[in-house]
Amino acid sequence: MGPTYGPNPETATAADTHTRKRVNVTEAGHNWCPLIAAAEVEEDDVLCVRACGRNLAVFHIDGDYHVTDDRCTHEEASLSDGYLQDDTIECPRHQGVFHVPSGKPMAAPVTQPLRVYPARVEDGQVWADIPE
Repeated sequence: MGPTYGPNPETATAADTHTRKRVNVTEAGHNWCPLIAAAEVEEDDVLCVRACGRNLAVFHIDGDYHVTDDRCTHEEASLSDGYLQDDTIECPRHQGVFHVPSGKPMAAPVTQPLRVYPARVEDGQVWADIPE
């Protein structure tokens, strides 16, 4: 069994994982940040969360959670305001499309990939590994 990233009993309590309190867990070169209660992100939806000094988009697609930067790489538009279809998000400004799990640009005018962060759900909380 591999290492577990998420709440560490020495740095976070179970109560911390169920509240909006931000307690980062740094472990083995990772900086796991609690983002939002998993239940707050409905299936086939995306929400913007401010955590670890950045705006992040938290996606819930086919039972999995994905975390990306919330800003389109083409223009300053919030992707969480975009159109989510299957595993792609369409930018609300110029309709560029990204593949959410990989960040790969799928349709013009976007050409630069979207930054994607490792994500996991632990104790009902969505966590993302955000570099410091």
